[in-house]
Amino acid sequence: MRNTLVVLLLALSTLIAAQDGATVRTHSISMPYIDDELQNRWFDFGGDTVINTNRHIRLTSKNLQAQQGYLWSRLPLTSSNLEIEFEFHIGGQSGHLYGDGLAMWLTKQRSTPGPVFGSVDNFEGLGVFFDTYDNERAHRHTFPYISAMLGDGMKSYDNDKDGRTTELAGCEANFRSKAYPTKARLTYYKNNYLQFDLMWQEEDKWDECFKVQDVQLPENVYLGFTAHTGELTDDHDIISVSTRTLPPKAREPVKKASSEKQRQSGGGFFSFLLKMLAAGLLVGVLFVVYRMYDSNSRMKRF
Repeated sequence: MRNTLVVLLLALSTLIAAQDGATVRTHSISMPYIDDELQNRWFDFGGDTVINTNRHIRLTSKNLQAQQGYLWSRLPLTSSNLEIEFEFHIGGQSGHLYGDGLAMWLTKQRSTPGPVFGSVDNFEGLGVFFDTYDNERAHRHTFPYISAMLGDGMKSYDNDKDGRTTELAGCEANFRSKAYPTKARLTYYKNNYLQFDLMWQEEDKWDECFKVQDVQLPENVYLGFTAHTGELTDDHDIISVSTRTLPPKAREPVKKASSEKQRQSGGGFFSFLLKMLAAGLLVGVLFVVYRMYDSNSRMKRF
């Protein structure tokens, strides 16, 4: 009887967690991050990552060069519509060069160190990069810069060009060394759109970084955060992660304003054409009436 009750409770908790709008505990983490055995049930830490149970998960340190650290979920995400919000901090000593950056991942691969912000190249899924150092010196935007890449398992991220050739979308945002919390929020609706918002200008003020229509991520992706440094260094900290499912959302019209403009433009042309035809018809009628009047006048004279 007791075992049956336990099974029922587990089934009920799973059902509740699967409901739209519910927090996904398996992909959320906050202080103190680890249990009595110095591990986390749902996440793996690795590389040069250091846990401060009262403050943050530090993936790399501003005091050490050539570091790589990671935080990866142990289970894949199965929801088709989701929102991931995380608080982070990137900063270091003032008045010095810094680098290289932090990445958020939703990919088929996990816990594999590599050259792309501390993770593997040729990944399959989504990477969002918080890039703080300009390698190419030929960009039209400033740094720090946030960019996204949708990998298919074959595309390679070009570090020398800061991913410019494979960028899906991006935005400028000076998120380093803020005195207030900096946060990011990714919203994904399968076969609908992907949106990335950022809190960096002031506390509790969200700004849209990018929004891309018709994005489809692979099924069963892992959630991860990685960072790396070379000769230049920075603190790259994850403070908290909260993931929740979302109810389905109707597809938004693509380029609605452009469509309306085209309709208005088309309507204006046809309206002009109809007006010209009506004017021509009116002139014709007036001409016929004039001829009839003129003919009648002549007949009366005779």
